[in-house]
Order: sequence, then C-alpha cells, then structure tokens
Amino acid sequence: MRASIRERTSGTSARDQAYAVLRRAIVGAELEPGRRLSENQLAELIGVSRTPVRDALARLRDERLVAIVPQLGTFVTFIDEEAVADAHFVREALEVGAVRIAARGADVENVRVLRENLDAQQRAVDADDAETFARLDDDLHRLLCDLSGREVAWRLSERTRGQLDRVRLLSLPEAGYRGQMLEEHRAVVEAIAANDAVGAERELRHHLRMVLSQLPAIREAHPEYFQED
Repeated sequence: MRASIRERTSGTSARDQAYAVLRRAIVGAELEPGRRLSENQLAELIGVSRTPVRDALARLRDERLVAIVPQLGTFVTFIDEEAVADAHFVREALEVGAVRIAARGADVENVRVLRENLDAQQRAVDADDAETFARLDDDLHRLLCDLSGREVAWRLSERTRGQLDRVRLLSLPEAGYRGQMLEEHRAVVEAIAANDAVGAERELRHHLRMVLSQLPAIREAHPEYFQED
C-alpha cells in the first residue's frame, strides 16, 4: 500500500478515515487477497494511531473483507462467491425499492442532476479513465437512493456490498464493459425522467444483475483473487 495513502484522508474522524482508506484499498485490490495486515504499519501509512486501525479492521471483518485469525493475525480475505451473491441480494432489494420511489417523484431538476452525472461518465469512458468512472458509478447509485428520500438504502447497501464491489472493480478496466454500464445507466435515468417507476425498476434490476452474469469470466481472468472451492 502506497505511503501517499494518508493524502486521501481528511475531514472525518480518525476511525472513519482508517475504515474508508482500508476498505478502498481492499476493494480496489491495492491490499491483495491473502495479505497479512500489520496494525502498526497501517497506522503509520494512514497517519493515525493503532486504535482507529483496530476498530476499522473489526468493521471490515463484519463485512467479510478481512479475517482475524487468533495467534496468526489479520488477513485480507479472498473473494467468496457466496458472499458476492449475498451482497447482490441485499443491494438489489434496497436500490430497486429506492428507484421505484425516486421515479414516481422525480422532477426536472432531479433529472438534470442525473444527466450531468451521465455526461461525466461519458467523458470518463472517452478518456479511458476507469477510476473516475467507478467513482461516478457510485455517485449515480447514491443519487438514486437520495432521490427516494430513503438515504438509509445507500448506507445499508454500502455496508454489505464490499465483496460485490471487489468483483465490480475487477471488471471496470475493460473499456467495453464501462460503455455497456453507461448505456444501462442511461436506460434507468430515462425511465426516471418519464416517471416510469415500473420501467426504472426493471432497468435497474437488469443493470445490477450484470455483475453476477460476468462473475465466471471475471474469476477466470483473475483466479488469484478468489477463494478456492
């Protein structure tokens, strides 16, 4: 993990900083599966004491992103396909419910904000910028939950989908995949613009299932990230 990691932490408590940085590093494979984690080294890199790091690792254990093994230490977990399926189940239930509400009440200003995000996604696709596209993808899904008035949907989804996000980020370097995701995002937003709750639900459900459909190919391309059967 790069020493420059501390530049990514600002404006939040030490505990939340440590959690956000470590989660991002694990999901993005900067901290690779199987790696043993040292609280002292992580604290130094992030620029916090050991206590926030220990608290962060406990939260990440609950999300199945790390395993704490007595007498051996703390390790980054491998991607578990059952955990990916569980995370998808929770995310789909929460976000599909939220988008149905959002579509019914969306106004011109709401749609403008969503389309601005899509325009930025298009620029990221054109620039072959996978990192920016991943951030904008998250931003769009958060906006959809926020528009429903049920912001808790995003927070709960975020807590449970760490394993799913790992798979999603492994797929994003493929430019064609990003273009496909953008078109699916457009379909969701157009349904919302038409206040078509049924259509928005259908399009979002299809979009969210895209990652699961790609899982065998992603595992074949990156077997070193996955838990052995």
